[in-house]
Amino acid sequence: MHIVIALAGAAAAVYFFLIRARNSANAAEDLFDMANDVRLAARRFGFTRRTNVHPVDAVEDPMLALAGLGSAFVALDDLPTREQSDALTSAIQTAARGSATEAQEMVVFGRWLCDQCGTPEQALDRLAKRHFKMQGQAGFTEVMEIIQSVAKAGTGHLSHKQKSALEDIQRAFRIS
Repeated sequence: MHIVIALAGAAAAVYFFLIRARNSANAAEDLFDMANDVRLAARRFGFTRRTNVHPVDAVEDPMLALAGLGSAFVALDDLPTREQSDALTSAIQTAARGSATEAQEMVVFGRWLCDQCGTPEQALDRLAKRHFKMQGQAGFTEVMEIIQSVAKAGTGHLSHKQKSALEDIQRAFRIS
């Protein structure tokens, strides 16, 4: 009898570890798919990574910098909602005058740019300066439209970090 119980226990342990291994493989596959999405978006928008140059400084398309700014602004909120993410995608689509798929790819690439900076605060500062270099003060209007869309979709009021970020963005665009 004790041999049957030991065999059943061993079978249960093997089953448990097989399930965990399968779940780990699925998680790894999901991570690979996300990395592939970023790679494909970068290729689609003509982004090329250069040696000894930060990825944000290599961005040539103002819409990609704008998507990164919006992603960083959403990330400043402690728990960004699905509505905020959808509002960001919609606002990027409107600003870029493109398709929903293209806007989603821009937002995915913008999140990656955000991650490359370390923190959302650093990303906002760096992306705002980059967007200003490409667009000048005229780009400030686009940035504010994106931020207003995201803020309306959230709780309706800005967090302390987001208010501070607005001041940093104004400073980057040299608006007083």
